[in-house]
Amino acid sequence: MTKKVNTKFKKLIKYYNLINHDLIYENSSINRYENKIKNLDKNKAELLIKLRNSLRNIKNCSLKKSATNLVFSDGNAESKIMIVGEGPGANEDKEGLPFVGRAGKLLDKMLASIKLDRKNVYITNVVNYRPPENRKPTEEEVSRYFPYLIKHIEIIGPKILILLGSTALNTIIGNEQVISKARGKWNEKKIGNCTSFVIASFHPAFLMRQPDQKKMAWIDLKMVRQKIKDLKIKIEK
Repeated sequence: MTKKVNTKFKKLIKYYNLINHDLIYENSSINRYENKIKNLDKNKAELLIKLRNSLRNIKNCSLKKSATNLVFSDGNAESKIMIVGEGPGANEDKEGLPFVGRAGKLLDKMLASIKLDRKNVYITNVVNYRPPENRKPTEEEVSRYFPYLIKHIEIIGPKILILLGSTALNTIIGNEQVISKARGKWNEKKIGNCTSFVIASFHPAFLMRQPDQKKMAWIDLKMVRQKIKDLKIKIEK
């Protein structure tokens, strides 16, 4: 009996470490919040643990050599809304979580504007280790992480996939599209074994440099809000 309890306890520890639930984060972008434990599907939890371990043990990767932490994900792994950004910055590298710097603060405000927060979405990046000096990932680096990103999307199985910035856009949609022309359009796309409604918008870091584009990002956010209603996605309060 004791052995069974210990085994279950070890699995729970793995589970909590994976999805960061039941922990209180000191995060200036959201002024401390507590993630509640979700009844995450056991198979999904195991697949995410396996994927995370694969990224921790990735070989022939210069990004990993220069980074401090793996930045895997944040949010609710059961969410049907997934956000993909470019890659970790200095703050994300330090904390091991995506979007925790200034861009993260803006992302939280953007989500709040359509009555969402990190309990309602799942967040990751195209690359999971910080590019030096916060530079844009190279094509080679994006290609190195592409299979992991596709697997990540397959595991989460989002109905709505939001691509923030040109790197995420071109990684998933391809064809070297310009974000200013590609944003604000829905594409129903099969990604691996998952079919999602995909929309691109400006990265929060870009919006901080070009605040006049926030009005366009607001249009995109309203489109997301409407799609949530159309697909009847349940949002946890």
